[in-house]
Amino acid sequence: MCVTAVESRPAGLLGTSPSPARRPLGARVMGFVALTKPRIIELLLITTVPVMFLAQQGVPDLDLVLLTCIGGYLSAGGANALNMYIDRDIDALMDRTSQRPLVTGMVSPRECLVFGITLAVVSTLLFGLTVNWLSAWLALGALLFYVVVYTMILKRRTAQNIVWGGIAGCMPVLIGWSSVTDSLSWAPVILFLVMFFWTPPHYWPLSMKVKDDYARVGVPMLPVIATNKAVAKQIVLYSWVMVAVSLLLTPLGYTGWFYTAVALAAGGWWLWEAHALLNRAKAEVTGAKLKEMRLFHWSITYVSLLFVAVAVDPFLR
Repeated sequence: MCVTAVESRPAGLLGTSPSPARRPLGARVMGFVALTKPRIIELLLITTVPVMFLAQQGVPDLDLVLLTCIGGYLSAGGANALNMYIDRDIDALMDRTSQRPLVTGMVSPRECLVFGITLAVVSTLLFGLTVNWLSAWLALGALLFYVVVYTMILKRRTAQNIVWGGIAGCMPVLIGWSSVTDSLSWAPVILFLVMFFWTPPHYWPLSMKVKDDYARVGVPMLPVIATNKAVAKQIVLYSWVMVAVSLLLTPLGYTGWFYTAVALAAGGWWLWEAHALLNRAKAEVTGAKLKEMRLFHWSITYVSLLFVAVAVDPFLR
């Protein structure tokens, strides 16, 4: 399915854009921080650091952990800023994004573009010069994939946008492993696949909640073009594959009993919630009673528990 981009809407149209002289320094700083989407980056770091413990089979060098986290934050922050620059037209029309810095005028489009490019360059050099160049290229690849492939190509053209665009969000597990070993192996690849299959059932429940927003701006998220029942079936399918893939680490010798127990318990609860959502969708429940956000919130808890288990498991083997 193809859709055309909506007509651009000047930043700040939802309110009066402050002139440069009227933008307080503190608010300006917070505006630039908001461009990086800190809450999303927190989730990316949750999947980066535990993999470093797994790669080290113990406690990795703490300076290396710090540098990897800083580099990861700057790289993801640059990607998010460039995403906001490209999407500023539709952000101004969507309720949940109407207070972003470019929409309110706290940060100008030119400032955002320069900021995003600067973070991309600095993060790549930081990774390359202080961690290793494999991690640098992986981080840069994730940034370019998110900005070019997802934001510019997929997001406004296909309902598969979040499926393939989510690859960028899977890269931190590869970066975490490569920062310690300067190489890759099957363990980070398996965790990459866990995150790949996690992303759609994580994001589609939120898209179900705000599908009117996406429909208004012509972004064909799956819940916009498919029924709740069809979306819930896809969520269940991806959920089963995700849980199955998460259990591959142990038979391949990378994890032990603790990780397996957590993966089974957390995965089992996930599947319970996914099937419950499907049952409500089949019953044609709508509105607040659909409770689609239950799975969205649990998905964050699930990935946190799973990767904490990844970090703890080496100490219990």
